[in-house]
Amino acid sequence: MKPSDTSEKGLESLIVTSLVEDAGYLQGDPKDFDREHAVDLTKLLQFLAETQPDTCETLGILHEGPKRTQFLHRLQGEIAKRGVIEVLRTGIKHGPAHVDFFYGSPTPGNVKAAERFASNIFSVTRQLRYSRTETALALDMGVFINGLPIATFELKNKLTKQTVLDAVQQYQNDRDPKELLFQFGRCAVHFAVDDHEVRFCTHLKGKASWFLPFNKGFNDGTGNPPNPDGLATDYLWKETLSKPGLTDILENYTQVVEEKDEKTGRKKSRQIFPRYHQLTVVRLLLANAMEMGVGKRYLIQHSAGSGKSNSIAWLAHQLIGLEHTGIVSSHATGKALFDSVIVVTDRKVLDKQIRDTIKQFAQVSATVGHAERSGDLRRFLKAGKKIIITTVQKFPFILDEIGDSHLDETI
Repeated sequence: MKPSDTSEKGLESLIVTSLVEDAGYLQGDPKDFDREHAVDLTKLLQFLAETQPDTCETLGILHEGPKRTQFLHRLQGEIAKRGVIEVLRTGIKHGPAHVDFFYGSPTPGNVKAAERFASNIFSVTRQLRYSRTETALALDMGVFINGLPIATFELKNKLTKQTVLDAVQQYQNDRDPKELLFQFGRCAVHFAVDDHEVRFCTHLKGKASWFLPFNKGFNDGTGNPPNPDGLATDYLWKETLSKPGLTDILENYTQVVEEKDEKTGRKKSRQIFPRYHQLTVVRLLLANAMEMGVGKRYLIQHSAGSGKSNSIAWLAHQLIGLEHTGIVSSHATGKALFDSVIVVTDRKVLDKQIRDTIKQFAQVSATVGHAERSGDLRRFLKAGKKIIITTVQKFPFILDEIGDSHLDETI
């Protein structure tokens, strides 16, 4: 019997094999990584040629030369300005053409959308040489969608006397945040992984890089439960990085948000990626609402600093997108499960925090209303506002005043 490889390379091989053989990824070649633009150029051009051949012809990007270089500069500039998440979601305009870089989750019964989604190229590259100057420097692993970088990984194994903390320190001490791949918004997330724990960071800042846990929790505490079928952290590549799992995160959870310092008035951008418990609670609630319908009650226990504002925001803006599961002539009925979602908070500080968070996450901010008095709530409900935010102190009076006029609404 062949002994298990417990080195970093062994963990690396395990993850890559799983992603390629089970998740349908392609294995990338480190030589295909264009360090000047931080893209897997081969996969990017392959996706564009297969999905938008006319656009490629118009822009002249399939052949090496000034036009391709101009296009790559444009793409790099848009990612620097808006972040890779937004470029994936909305594409870019270049010259006379609009260029798409990702096709999102198809709605049930939409064959064309399903075919488009299947054309996305998810890939994983081992030993990614990322540096424009120190050409021997390499990351353990990188994940790409259609050639655009989504996640980087540093891997460790406790059997070699190194842990996830060593991976964190490697990012903090050895990965220069000025390198193009590590600049803000260039990737959605950076993972530090060993065989027991996962941590992640969305903004590398050298020694100031802040890593949060991406663990399931165990016995009401930190870490992960033992896995009788493999490594305790294999949910990362088997669940989170699966094509549907990663697509869901990119479409509904990741975001670059702008925050304003109330004292100085300065604005700064922050990139958000969900923690494992946030993903779990929102997905469980959405699945149960789809299965059981409206009118159910749920109690969610959380600790301080667990990111409840984001969890509420993610849940609210996905609840308004839920539809009845009835299918007519192979097409979804399109009837919303909820007409409106009302978020009731218990403190003014939390009220503002959740209000700002939901507005940042809602794709259309006009769908969000803040009800400070009963007339607001009545007006918002009548106008069809999808998400309405208020405080518990005002809510009973608002309910009394609007009376039974909206009892036929699903909220």
